[in-house]
Amino acid sequence: MSWCQKCGEEFPYRSGDVVGRTKTCARCNVDLHACVQCDHHDPRSNNECREPNSDRVENRTASNFCDFYRPKAKPPATRGAGQGKEADARSKLEGLFRKKES
Repeated sequence: MSWCQKCGEEFPYRSGDVVGRTKTCARCNVDLHACVQCDHHDPRSNNECREPNSDRVENRTASNFCDFYRPKAKPPATRGAGQGKEADARSKLEGLFRKKES
């Protein structure tokens, strides 16, 4: 199984299956054959893709013709989880620079 990375809707996918370029999410109607839905997508990598032979794609949220596309095999991270980590890290950082009261 795979999941839409925008809304979390599960869609059937087995290794070796092909997700058509025009396939969209049944719940939120976003393109599923898009970079942001792909397991190779990594904003920190060169060309924002961990696949070194991939072509440059300008619009990462729209469907494309990439032959290396493989849907992510895990549900999207919850939006609140990253915000909690950020707030925790910020409070620890502020604690380092806080003047100690005597």
